[in-house]
Amino acid sequence: MKRVMTATLLAAAVVVGGVGTASAAQPSRSDRQTQQGCRTYSSVKECGKLDLNAKQRACEAKYVKLGMTQSRAEVECHAFD
Repeated sequence: MKRVMTATLLAAAVVVGGVGTASAAQPSRSDRQTQQGCRTYSSVKECGKLDLNAKQRACEAKYVKLGMTQSRAEVECHAFD
């Protein structure tokens, strides 16, 4: 299913953007700098290092142990706990 969706999106990008416009698809240097360290999970965008309190750190550790990535657990526990 992922391959079909990826192929469809890639084909749409080629049709809309045209072949040979690879530079348009890449973020500019300033965009890369502003996005550095930013991540979005559950419609919550966080950038940089988050200062978690003890309860949030415990939440993060619990979800990482259950298999969630560290960055996602950090954002979700910061936002919802």
